Amino acid sequence: MNNSLSAKQRMAIPRAEMPTIDPKVRCGNFDEVNLGLSMVQAVKEARRCLQCKGRDCVAGCPVQVSIPEFLNALAAGDLPRAAQILLNDSALPAICGRVCPQETQCEALCVRAKKGEAVAVGHLERFVADWAMAHPEQVGMEKAKFSSSKKVAIIGCGPAGLTAAGELARWGPEVTIFEALHETGGVLRYGIPEFRLPKAIIDAEVARLKELGVIIECNVIIGRTLSLEQLREQFDAVFIGNGAGLPVMLNMAGENLKGVYSANEYLTRVNLMGAGRDPSSPTPIIRGRQVAVIGAGNTAMDCVRTARRLGAERAMIVYRRSEAEMPARQEEIEHAKEEGIELVTLTQPLSIRGNEQNWVAGLHCQVMTLGDADESGRRRPTPVAGETFELAADVVINALGTRPNPLLTATQPDLLLDEWGNICADENCVTSLPGVFAGGDIVRGGATVILAMGDGKKAAKAIDRYLWGLDQPSAMASR
Repeated sequence: MNNSLSAKQRMAIPRAEMPTIDPKVRCGNFDEVNLGLSMVQAVKEARRCLQCKGRDCVAGCPVQVSIPEFLNALAAGDLPRAAQILLNDSALPAICGRVCPQETQCEALCVRAKKGEAVAVGHLERFVADWAMAHPEQVGMEKAKFSSSKKVAIIGCGPAGLTAAGELARWGPEVTIFEALHETGGVLRYGIPEFRLPKAIIDAEVARLKELGVIIECNVIIGRTLSLEQLREQFDAVFIGNGAGLPVMLNMAGENLKGVYSANEYLTRVNLMGAGRDPSSPTPIIRGRQVAVIGAGNTAMDCVRTARRLGAERAMIVYRRSEAEMPARQEEIEHAKEEGIELVTLTQPLSIRGNEQNWVAGLHCQVMTLGDADESGRRRPTPVAGETFELAADVVINALGTRPNPLLTATQPDLLLDEWGNICADENCVTSLPGVFAGGDIVRGGATVILAMGDGKKAAKAIDRYLWGLDQPSAMASR
């Protein structure tokens, strides 16, 4: 296929639009909303890439995917080559292509974005990764470069742990992942709904890592089933990537009423345990008619769109700033609005009201206005004196964020933590314990899948050098 287009011809190609399921249809099911690009669309979109010498897009990618190279191969119609490039750089490309916020990372730095729309890198990553899954015989798996007697333990089977495992498994050591839950994927499985990330995609990505020799043991809680000290005795290095699974509480009256959920509990019940979808589920969920979700990040959008699919007649995002300041991906906000989600903005909940039976009845709310920008760069919300109102709701979901679960860290006095309980780690994911590395949300606090993957990749490189004595990273005792 001819790929010899001039820059002017490439600039003339409009960005491909991702086809989606009709909003009226998808509100009644959990099918994946985005349908994926066709071959013709994908090749045409890849040919929009200007193949810049600066490679700014790669600099914006936390896992350093060779974006121009895989796009160039796709533009030429060489899908096996495109897939090999992508898979060599990313352990979870089909997942990243669906949930990574490319618009604030690689696509934000695309030269085309200065005069129009960036190349749809995320859509093309998904296309190539899905093609690779469907044609494994045409994509050679990169096996270990050499075998060794070294053993690495990884705590957590989420994006950080899976990425570290995938990188290390190709370099020789025996890699074992210990996962507390009964299924793989961590937050990818329990935290992201099927309509954004189908479980079959997670299963396929995990299966590919198992083919590389990664061992996964579920139902193992480090800090209870096994201790970190036991892992340090049995393995040559340990990577901690167990995420941040403890919710940040609302700290307001009514938080303990029946019908109040944390986002973690709500999404885990639905995504991992089938609540609300499987009549035989041992973990039922309350199907509210009027559901209020407090927060406006991607997790909040996942909750409110899930509530809509479970039958909520009125599903609301309650947010103290305006829509322009919402931290959720723009695509998720647009999809939510298409599905009839209400954005109750400039609204700060003050308390949760209950009825005589201690069930949620609504929110008592403060009207807000926006002042000057705060340290986050967003305009600071301030109360409008005397302006409060009642918002009816029978289910309230707290989606204000998460923090680390202290189950593992509480028993490790020599493991340096910050003031929020996150593990302290340097730029190479080195912790204060020799041979122990950490990354993802357990270090960053609640962040994105792709940042966790970036940490997993950095940690794998540092662990590999540590195992072979190329580096002896000093513990962080001096910090």
